Amino acid sequence: MSQLRPLGRSGLQVSPLAFGGNVFGWTVDEAASFKLLDAWLDAGFNFVDTADVYSAWVPGHTGGESETIIGKWLKQSGKRNRVVLATKVGKPMGEGKAGLAPKYIREAVEASLKRLQTDYIDLYQSHDDDANTPLEETLGAFDELIKEGKVRAIGASNYTAPRLAEALDVSERLGIARYESLQPLYNLYDRAVFEDELEPLCIKREVGVINFYALAAGFLTGKYRTEADASKSARGANTTRKYLNERGLRILDALDKVAQQYNAKPGQVAIAWQIARPGVTAPIASATSISQLEELVVATQLKLDAGTIEMLDRASAETAKPAA
Repeated sequence: MSQLRPLGRSGLQVSPLAFGGNVFGWTVDEAASFKLLDAWLDAGFNFVDTADVYSAWVPGHTGGESETIIGKWLKQSGKRNRVVLATKVGKPMGEGKAGLAPKYIREAVEASLKRLQTDYIDLYQSHDDDANTPLEETLGAFDELIKEGKVRAIGASNYTAPRLAEALDVSERLGIARYESLQPLYNLYDRAVFEDELEPLCIKREVGVINFYALAAGFLTGKYRTEADASKSARGANTTRKYLNERGLRILDALDKVAQQYNAKPGQVAIAWQIARPGVTAPIASATSISQLEELVVATQLKLDAGTIEMLDRASAETAKPAA
């Protein structure tokens, strides 16, 4: 059983890792998705993150595919009360369906509830900041959904530190629901933006952090080490283009060393490093097979010592620091 952690001040208790539902209906079919979700709960985890827009990027898809699969599984399995279910609103879902205007939030939440076959969402997140809608209106709409029991807590994704701070101030001033979590991009490679600005704010204001791209789109597992490896997956070309450089290879080298020391795999070490970070509540990672899922489970049991964390910090610094 994994150790649960409080998510912000929401009262929600979540496992130290969230299952990323972007793969459901994309790289994992319905039957395999059901098996993965069952195995996730059986391993003692409770946190599943998705979004209404998953997986609209796939040719022939319109969005809602991931939520629909999760909904079918919830209905068939009867396990709703064992899941902390997170989804998102705001990314384009078709003509006139985007953003965080109150009228659209209301429309989108009903669509998500229907697809998820549940009467409440544990964590409802703004998928992107919407500069065209006043924060007072967006947060007011979310506050109403919480009062109606349709949503238990709200979170923000892809917000800058100034905008997140402003949103928290608005909620405080109006005495309404506040963003209890932030979903930023964060991993051993993508560090600076979160650590310099967002992390101090989240720690100070007690906002939970559930970061996405925990494995840098698979790069931190070590499966992309040369340009030729780009063909290994649907997103391989993008991954190698962004991460396969001198710094990326330096990070992989450090992960390899630590993995050998701990009898683990590079991806497990990369996740353990994030879980050990004081400002992080639960990284989000996905798996497309039971064996991958089992690797994620083991990653949460890996306890890195201070010296190892410092070595990984140094190897992955945005500008290389000389070895001590």
